[in-house]
Amino acid sequence: MALAAMAVTLPAAQASAQEISSRGADLRIGGRLHSQYSASSVAEADNDFFFRRVRLIFDLNLTDFVTARVQPDFAGGKAALQDTYVRFNFDSGLRLYMGQFKRSFDLFELSSSTDLSLVERDGRVEGVGTCAGVGGACSYSRLTEKLGFAGRDQGVKIEYSSGAVSFQASATNGTGINVSDENDAKSYSGRISLDASDNVTISGQYGVHDYVDANEENAYAPAWSADIDFGAWRDGVHFQAAVASGDNWKELDGNGDAVPFMAYQGVLSYYAPVDGAKFVGVEPLARVSFADPNGDTADDGAMIFTPGLMLYTSGKNKIGFNLDVFSPQTGDTEYSLKLQAFLYF
Repeated sequence: MALAAMAVTLPAAQASAQEISSRGADLRIGGRLHSQYSASSVAEADNDFFFRRVRLIFDLNLTDFVTARVQPDFAGGKAALQDTYVRFNFDSGLRLYMGQFKRSFDLFELSSSTDLSLVERDGRVEGVGTCAGVGGACSYSRLTEKLGFAGRDQGVKIEYSSGAVSFQASATNGTGINVSDENDAKSYSGRISLDASDNVTISGQYGVHDYVDANEENAYAPAWSADIDFGAWRDGVHFQAAVASGDNWKELDGNGDAVPFMAYQGVLSYYAPVDGAKFVGVEPLARVSFADPNGDTADDGAMIFTPGLMLYTSGKNKIGFNLDVFSPQTGDTEYSLKLQAFLYF
């Protein structure tokens, strides 16, 4: 909170440069503001205006070897830390993180919300809570995030890159963002990527999530995923696709064992620059996502279809429109219309 207060009281010249010197470190300040309107077809759900993200980012450079990031989020009127870590840069290809960061799993989660063409990764539809074990609308990201294989957690992470190959691995509490560990076990994940060409990257990852089972003993749920990333952000055609499978440890069978899940997702977008006074680019997009939260039960999966459009005003600043259509194998089709303004500074 003290850092936030300092940021908003900077002199105009310093604020425009976004760089200042503090005790023992150079400090660079940035942030993002995402304001959203969401309307659901579910009668019981509220149509709502709200702040999706209100984040300040403080990047500190103590030496070439030691850097750090502090990222508070004030969405919902409450302060909560996001990426907050110390990073040790052993060389240009080897880095060690300690703190809170994104686990080494899931292409869509590791992609920044400032880059994504999607308004919501999980395609949420307010009022839908049918996804077994994790609630909400069944989708690829709903399962990987709520089962704790993707998303932020506290722990240690190592990154290494050399030529066309990069690798990262993390060991974390497994309890998620800003939550203390609940047992003496840890969760692990690893991801290896290969740049097959200048615009194609293929990756595979494996994770093990620890949890406390019904007998109050430590248990472990595995999951794997593979993905492909073709193209680049804001540069013509961009295609991301992934498939994931593993144990849904929040849904147990009659023997008390975790049930298997499977999910896949693909997102295709095309960024076209425009020569306009108000907009510099337009980006239509489409998503297809399927999730089966319980492979032992028939017809409990669902598809999500998302047509959308992004209008760019400059850089990563844009206005996005998404229509998330949730089509379960059994039950009624529902949808959510989302409008979001993205401010990046």
